[in-house]
Amino acid sequence: MTHLTDSLPQTLGELRRSRFSVERLSSRSVKDELRENLICRLRQGGELFPGIVGYEDTVVPQLVNAVLSRHNFILLGLRGQAKTRIIRMLTGLLDEASPYIAGSEIRDNPYRPISRQGRQMVEEMGEETPVAWLGREERYVEKLATPDVTIADMIGDIDPIKAARRGQNISDELTIHYGLVPRANRGIFAINELPDLAGKIQVGLFNIMQEGDVQIKGYPVRLPLDILLVFTANPEDYTARGKIITPLKDRIGSEIRTHYPAALEQGIEITAQEAWTDRDSPVAIEVPMYLREVIEQVAFLAREDKKVDKRSGVSQRLPISVLENVISNAERRGLKCGESAVAPRVVDIYSALPSITGKIELEYEGELKGGEHVALELVRGAVGRVFTKYFDGVNFSQVVQWFDMGGTVRLDESVSSAMMLEQLGPIQGLMEKGGALGVGQNESDAVRASAGEFILEGLCAHRKLSRSEERVFAADQKRREPVEPEAPGARRRADAKRHYQ
Repeated sequence: MTHLTDSLPQTLGELRRSRFSVERLSSRSVKDELRENLICRLRQGGELFPGIVGYEDTVVPQLVNAVLSRHNFILLGLRGQAKTRIIRMLTGLLDEASPYIAGSEIRDNPYRPISRQGRQMVEEMGEETPVAWLGREERYVEKLATPDVTIADMIGDIDPIKAARRGQNISDELTIHYGLVPRANRGIFAINELPDLAGKIQVGLFNIMQEGDVQIKGYPVRLPLDILLVFTANPEDYTARGKIITPLKDRIGSEIRTHYPAALEQGIEITAQEAWTDRDSPVAIEVPMYLREVIEQVAFLAREDKKVDKRSGVSQRLPISVLENVISNAERRGLKCGESAVAPRVVDIYSALPSITGKIELEYEGELKGGEHVALELVRGAVGRVFTKYFDGVNFSQVVQWFDMGGTVRLDESVSSAMMLEQLGPIQGLMEKGGALGVGQNESDAVRASAGEFILEGLCAHRKLSRSEERVFAADQKRREPVEPEAPGARRRADAKRHYQ
């Protein structure tokens, strides 16, 4: 901002003589400013919220309507649905620079000061009143709502030290130490997790939203703040009785629901955008697309699983953290084996269980089984779904027969790609199936080894093979056990016996 503000007016007189219209600056509110800049952006076309994926036809149109309507609004959604990111991106709709009276605690408009301090400065200094400038980011204030937040934090309090230093009566407006909301004047004020605010704080907020006045320690203070208030909340808390006071809820103009990615492709795009994958490493890391799909599918399955608490949700941070852990595990293996290039494997996803268990809240049934067991089931189910996508209708009888004839293979997670290929080579018909994954014979050892292991894991997920905890792949004994034919009339006799008992 320094290079920009140097060329801008520095006093009220200079401001009046500049291109900054008196009529426009004195009458245009923050909500008008956002609206005008949004209209310009819509006319120009292009992306309104870069990096926000999957909301183009749902959340973004509702958000645009709220800004065009000059509404205070709330984003309702479970954790990890980009609520905070969206409200922070609203600053992009503010002017690049905005003037205020230098030294004013609540950033008074030079043409329309609302604080006593600002009015006195203009009265005493006139055209020489110093003017400073706010950048976009400086006009955004955010507060996480917690039960211990006080009215002094949000609105303000009497400052006896300030009164003593200035020799003023303690009831004088100049003795007030303003809180976060007044200090966000002429900007955007965001409150995360609104239901966690105490009731009396919520009362203070709706007074500011509607009447523009507050009471600080019993003294009425008129503060017609120019501010956009935006909130976030969990739908479960927001609709719960007693969490939100009705007058505040009534004064929030728009209620916008966020959601998780509707399609796997959207989730993969978000994860690829947010995960730390482009890292400086001596080992080149190539993540196959089918493995990215497995990682994303874990989150999708967790959101459907009855053992996972739906009210808490499964954050999009889960696949992001899993992908980062998977890459790190593959990187660690490559460094230990002295490889120049590696490709993550399914076993690396199992090694990333700590990044799954910490991000899912379990229901009673899930608690009984344990977080690690639930996470293992999710990974296995995800592998099964992605395997079906690529290999639906493909005949694996030759591979299964090799194991049925007594063949076994132990795939240690720490072995190099070349050694794993040696172990997978004798399995008849296995490596030829990699073509369905886009993996040909000309691919690197790392990519081919990853594909071969994925196929075996997929066959295990579909109960065609079994795998021990030591990662020994073998024939599925349950599948091979013959079923004895039922004797004629045996079922009728058993049913009759149960009936008379």
